[in-house]
Amino acid sequence: MGGASLPPGFRFHPTDEELVGYYLKRKVEGLDFELEVIPVIDLYKFDPWELPEKSFLPKRDMEWFFFCPRDRKYPNGSRTNRATKAGYWKATGKDRKVVCRSSVWGYRKTLVFYQGRAPLGDRTSWVMHEYRLCDDDPSHQGTPNFLVIE
Repeated sequence: MGGASLPPGFRFHPTDEELVGYYLKRKVEGLDFELEVIPVIDLYKFDPWELPEKSFLPKRDMEWFFFCPRDRKYPNGSRTNRATKAGYWKATGKDRKVVCRSSVWGYRKTLVFYQGRAPLGDRTSWVMHEYRLCDDDPSHQGTPNFLVIE
């Protein structure tokens, strides 16, 4: 499925609550979507400027949405590998809670792309929001993250 099959005038501007409480939760549970608008890609195999071509949404949009499997830096570790060919994604600030129906369902992490190798990379204007379900549910361990690139 690609962007060409989207209905005329289609806009995709979900809230944080919709991203976690509907899209990510359904993906983790293996449920279908009415309209497949979010591809699954290995995000870290691509640099940010290559990502608009991987999206199902129109290229003119300034946000692109992806499901991405978690990639660990070390096989038995918990650290996520966020390196690409040309640089790396670095977390900024603290994780924000995503609340659905008055309870915390997940978290949003903000990352910025740095070109070059850590720790000497040059900051760019590429920003990513990474969404994940709460870690306290053992069925969510190792589940895909939901990513929004701006």
